[in-house]
Amino acid sequence: MSRRNRGYGGIDVELRMLGPLELWSGSGQVDLGPPRQRTVWAAVAVDAPRPVPVETMVDRVWGEAPPERARHALHVYLARIRRVLEQVSLGEEGPARLGRRSGGYALEVDPDSIDVHRFRRLVGQARDGRCTGTEEAGLLRQALGLWRGTPLGGIDGDWADRVRQAWHQQHLDAAVRWAQAELALGEAAAVIGPLADLLLENPLAEPLVTALMRALHATGRVPEALDCYAAFRRRLADQLGLDPGDELRELHRAILHGNAGEARAAPAPAQPAGAGAASPATPASAASAGGPGSPASAGGPAADLRSTPPAQLPLDVRGFTGRDAELDALDAVLAHAADQPTAVLIATLSGTAGVGKTALAVHWAHRVAARFPDGQLYVNLRGFGPDGTVMTPAEALGGFLHALAVPVASLPPDVDAQTALYRSLLARRRMLVVLDNARDAEQVRPLLPGAPGSLVLVTSRAQLTSLVAVEGAHPLAVDPPDAAEARRLLARRLGPERAAAEPEAMDDIITWCARLPLALAIVAARAAGRPAFPLAVFAEELRDERGRLDQLSAGDEAGEVRAVLSWSYRTLSPAAARVFRLLGLSAGADIATAAAASLAGLTPGKARDLLAELALAGLAVEHRPGRFTSHDLLRAYSAELARQDDAPEGYAATRRLLDHYLHTAQAAAMSLNPHRDPVVVAEPGPGVTRGEVPDAERAARWFTAEHQNLLAAVRHAYRSGLDVHAWQLAWTVAEFLERRGHWTDRMAVQGVALEATRRLGDRSGQIRVLRVLGTACAQLGRFGEARAHLGEALELAASHGDDGVRANVHISLALALEGQGDYRAALEHASQALLLFRSAGHVTGQANALNMICWCRTRLGDYAEALTAGEQGLVLQRQIGSRYGQAGTLDSIGYARHHLGHHDQAVDCFEQALALFRELGARSFQAAALTHLGDTHAAAGDPGRARERWRSALTILDELNDADAAALRERIRHFGSETA
Repeated sequence: MSRRNRGYGGIDVELRMLGPLELWSGSGQVDLGPPRQRTVWAAVAVDAPRPVPVETMVDRVWGEAPPERARHALHVYLARIRRVLEQVSLGEEGPARLGRRSGGYALEVDPDSIDVHRFRRLVGQARDGRCTGTEEAGLLRQALGLWRGTPLGGIDGDWADRVRQAWHQQHLDAAVRWAQAELALGEAAAVIGPLADLLLENPLAEPLVTALMRALHATGRVPEALDCYAAFRRRLADQLGLDPGDELRELHRAILHGNAGEARAAPAPAQPAGAGAASPATPASAASAGGPGSPASAGGPAADLRSTPPAQLPLDVRGFTGRDAELDALDAVLAHAADQPTAVLIATLSGTAGVGKTALAVHWAHRVAARFPDGQLYVNLRGFGPDGTVMTPAEALGGFLHALAVPVASLPPDVDAQTALYRSLLARRRMLVVLDNARDAEQVRPLLPGAPGSLVLVTSRAQLTSLVAVEGAHPLAVDPPDAAEARRLLARRLGPERAAAEPEAMDDIITWCARLPLALAIVAARAAGRPAFPLAVFAEELRDERGRLDQLSAGDEAGEVRAVLSWSYRTLSPAAARVFRLLGLSAGADIATAAAASLAGLTPGKARDLLAELALAGLAVEHRPGRFTSHDLLRAYSAELARQDDAPEGYAATRRLLDHYLHTAQAAAMSLNPHRDPVVVAEPGPGVTRGEVPDAERAARWFTAEHQNLLAAVRHAYRSGLDVHAWQLAWTVAEFLERRGHWTDRMAVQGVALEATRRLGDRSGQIRVLRVLGTACAQLGRFGEARAHLGEALELAASHGDDGVRANVHISLALALEGQGDYRAALEHASQALLLFRSAGHVTGQANALNMICWCRTRLGDYAEALTAGEQGLVLQRQIGSRYGQAGTLDSIGYARHHLGHHDQAVDCFEQALALFRELGARSFQAAALTHLGDTHAAAGDPGRARERWRSALTILDELNDADAAALRERIRHFGSETA
């Protein structure tokens, strides 16, 4: 799509967030819907084109107390957004799309078509050292021109407020940088008006005052520059009881003496708005002069302070990229300084080993160092180190006091006195204190300043919950970057040409490295040392889980993933270390407390305590209440330890875990449908905890949470030789997968189950599995395979001697043939099933067979006979109390009534069926009922209701990635053109 002169920057369609939230297309402004809908637009657009998890969007839209149906409402809003996007396009990449990814929903769009992303790109380009002064000023001028007022105008809520605050700080930083660039070009007059306007909105923003005073002085308006300083000094004293900072006082003195051109200017935008930015500092030079209230004037040990502030930050990481959300969050901590001007700002970065906490902390510290003109202190507290020797607070304080020019001979004898002196020296200073690799809160507390003005940034593998609770630290969890950010990180280190040449190898490396920055850096370093080797070589070396950690070594302990992980492992108690090792035997992506308790043979309470210890040590993450996960390299490390230390216990632990899944899944399956044929499951072994699934709602939630774990458990059981567990687990999960429309998963897991039953020689189990496998193949359109599996099941059932078993196979054949469109043959099998079920006295089977007969007859046009069979089946379904059976039969009856022209009665049947399917969480069947409702409304002459129902069905089909979605979408479009 070509760019035309429309909207900001000539973009055809633009989503504007730097002011009132608006969507503009070539034909004008597009309606974004009511306030909550607009919040959803913002929640997904702020990270575009990266995916936003559903849980994150719920938090952004509803806050900490979302309503019970928040997720349902969110999907409705997202469906509306998708419909709007179908009518417009954003940017040069063609139509925008709201895509469903594994990580959530992503607004797949050219980022330049969203003004805040364009703003950041322009500011980033301006910061590139290769820009000329004129180019820098032009880029920043263009970026500032995108602002139209208060960002996210019209959107309320805590999340929107936090975003606004962070963006506001970015706006101020860009404005100050632009003013500095214009001043350097001799264009001082151009910046006076904009800076004065911004200062009215941000009266305590010292960087604005500094830039405005320079501009006023440069244009000969010296009295106004001095008045500006005097007014700001009064505001600061009146509102915060503070004095201006170092740079501004120096500039004021220089203007008074007529040499402002020689006054020191900060190399980057100075303090952010608010108390943290404007809080004063008596610089080291002032203290040494013995000013009132300074330590030197009291004759204390600080009388020999150096005039040069300490600057202890390590080198910034070369090639640092990404982490925009984390950097914005840290910026927001500074921006919120005014919320409590008497408090010390503390931020904590917590995360697993190798995730990049130190790199992030050091990079951000360098970005904001100019805002702390009295210096930066840094220490590695060695909380998690190779030799296990943790730095004491006394050692850290000694280093800090030495950096603050306190002679060794003058150091107080104990930690409390050292802390008091340290806090006295920092009391009227603005200093950035970085406490890296902390073990716990107790190690950190003596190193905290006692007065506002400074900021403390702490990194730790532990969560430092006590520091958050007691000292009010701002916690920030540092997770592995997403795939796109990991790709940028790796590409930056490898070089763009090498990265672009092998995209699949890049993806494999990122996957096997679990997106962990340390691991990616090690692979990049190894690849740099072998420039002639294809990246595929390094990807292949990482493929084998057992040897993966061997490949992730840069030659020393600090550069070896296994060693870095071991430093955390060695801090665990023996019981927690055992649980960590056993977790390596679990094949799932995460684990619930009850499952972990079974794995380790512990009570749930004891398991919960030990999992919490793992989380505190950064070796696990409680990503949802009661559910723990870790990245792939941690799992590989725990599995390696389990093979070394727990080989005798491994089989028993695996069996306990599979017993937990099997017995809980069996109970959950019977809660969902008490009328399905159960399998006989052996009693669990000792130490196994059964999950609590007392009703259908809890059962559905448990299946949803454990979906992927159960699939992995089936495969794990088969590989471990536990074939009974393998096929019975597959059987218990089959109906849930059908209700949710997970056809591919259903077929795949039954394929494993079939191999297990054959290895066992279990004919009864084979019949069950072949039935489910055959219908799953039919649902995916693989009718040849379906007929083969069901034919084999029929042969096995013929010699079984149980009419009920044979009848079930006939029902499965009827389902498969109906899906293929052979309704006559399907009717024959359904009728045969009915006879066999009656012979066996199987009432549930009779009810299901009558429903199948009803449906087949409707497809053959025998609507009156279909209605008779359906109503007979509904009586039986109600008699046995099967809600699932009632829902399916009502849908079939409604279909027959629709074709008989009984539209009102058909709508009533479909609405009843839909309500039941919703209660049961049967998503695919909800879509079918909604589609039938739309058809009936259309036939009854109500096109508006028809489209509404079809669109609701389409939303579900899109979420399920169902093949029927395309046909329904075309029907909606065609119907719209017909009725226009």
